Amino acid sequence: MVVSAVPQQPSWRPAPAPPGPSTLPHASEATRLLCAGTYLDPVYRDRVIEELHLNKQRIVAPSLGFDAARVVAHALRARRIEVAWAAGIVGLWVVGLPLTDRELAGYLVPSALLAVGVSIRGKEERPAFARRFASLVFRWLGRVVFAALLVATVLAAFSGTDDLADPYDDEPGMKGTLKSLLPAASSLAGGDGSVSPLQAWLGLLLFVAVALCAGAQRSQFARALSGELSPARFPDAASDPAEGAEGERFQYVKDRVRREQHQPLIMYHETRPFCGAGAAYDTWVLAVEMRPDDSGATRPLSNRAVLETVRPLLEGLRLPSEYAGHTVRDRLRWLEIDECVFLPAEGLSRREEAPYHPQAFEEHRARAVEEGAEKRRHFLRVRVGGWEEELVVTVFVRTHTQGRMLMLEIAPHVLMPIREDFKDADRAAHQFRNNNVLGKVGWAAAQVPASAVRSFVTVCQAIAYGWQLLTGGFNNALPDGPALSVRELGAARSGSLFQQMDVDRYLRSVQDRITHGVRTALAAHGYQTGEFVQKVVNISQGGVHIGSVAHSTFAVGKHARAASAQAGGPVPPEGTRRL
Repeated sequence: MVVSAVPQQPSWRPAPAPPGPSTLPHASEATRLLCAGTYLDPVYRDRVIEELHLNKQRIVAPSLGFDAARVVAHALRARRIEVAWAAGIVGLWVVGLPLTDRELAGYLVPSALLAVGVSIRGKEERPAFARRFASLVFRWLGRVVFAALLVATVLAAFSGTDDLADPYDDEPGMKGTLKSLLPAASSLAGGDGSVSPLQAWLGLLLFVAVALCAGAQRSQFARALSGELSPARFPDAASDPAEGAEGERFQYVKDRVRREQHQPLIMYHETRPFCGAGAAYDTWVLAVEMRPDDSGATRPLSNRAVLETVRPLLEGLRLPSEYAGHTVRDRLRWLEIDECVFLPAEGLSRREEAPYHPQAFEEHRARAVEEGAEKRRHFLRVRVGGWEEELVVTVFVRTHTQGRMLMLEIAPHVLMPIREDFKDADRAAHQFRNNNVLGKVGWAAAQVPASAVRSFVTVCQAIAYGWQLLTGGFNNALPDGPALSVRELGAARSGSLFQQMDVDRYLRSVQDRITHGVRTALAAHGYQTGEFVQKVVNISQGGVHIGSVAHSTFAVGKHARAASAQAGGPVPPEGTRRL
């Protein structure tokens, strides 16, 4: 057997640090806004806690430009605050019901109607018309019933006598109808059917106390936004009260997340390999035959040699224009280049067994870079964090030479900016803090009608979560890859036109340098580059390169159609272009 000698390839070396200062992930604007979002959106907060705290066996998704540990810390703090205030409100209702001889039981009906209306609509921006209409009906019905009961309570408070004791009072008109509501509600709830002025005043006092609780909770959130979550104080993580929370489980999760989230070794779930990187954006899969050029003197071309040719070209994107000077703020100056290896999380018996040690990563990287790969894959990772780390563009590059064929895979992913309501958290907190007394009172009073059922549901959810922790078996579960990314959950569906232009600019610049580097490597090792260039031109323009038309069926034209009786091959995933 003849073994051909392979020339020694350039050894891997880490890329130089990006020029200029960069914000640490735990102090980035993206982290701050995601932390604020846990106070604004209970659904988002609960999903963060479920992914990172409840399922402690799950390895965290890569955190590009932010700190997931700080997000889960504030999610837990936001839940503790909400549950504490909800328990206080439920306690007020529990105490108020017997004091008013169950007069307040009638108010549970509009509270339930309002809760149902909110549940029917859901969290979608534009739900179906039927859901919006049904939600509107339930909410307005709840408001009308609450208003009627409130008027009846006021009448009872100022009546001066127990004239509401008889639910069949013969006083005609609307006033008689209203006066009969509270006795009827009391009777249905098991009371004696009488409502005294004292009981009515106690009911009104309860509503004032509930409104004060709602206002105090909102004020606490506003203070957090102007305090530990303010742009000036947020970079100081040591003074963040959420970081200092006690609890063995939280401390374990925080330590593991910070150990895992920025590692070049990525442990993934088989069905979600790029979890955390955002949405796939125009993936390329290109294959070209390695034909000798006219010189006929070819040299073996390894995957490492291709990547080492591409890397300096990508690093050159950091250089500003000679006319711009050194003050240019183009985000390409902070372009990050590294190498990462994907490993499946299946097969681990403990989360701590993930091979994050530098020596283990070097072993995986050295073997994976030349592999054709299935489960273990090596990528050159290029990342640009624009708009204060809110717009993150990541390009995964992989090359492979097999059977005198060169395969090039370019998998761009884009993390869209943070949700608009999260970005408006500072504005909402400022507006509440600086509103006049009448505005604050009006906002707090509007929270009273739905407070009973909403607070009861919150307390029940907290109890259910505690039950899951005790009985769900998560402490001894086998390790698993990430199911979702808290950054992707907090991302908007689309960005602005400026942001879309930046995405296109970053991707076109990076893709052009990658393809130029691959072409240079082919030429330097004695291979033709014409076919490669033609395929790159076609794929970059959205076209399809046809190498042969034998035994093929194709159509040309806007409305042309073509069909074949022979069974075709597998269809590539949507958004993937193959040549």
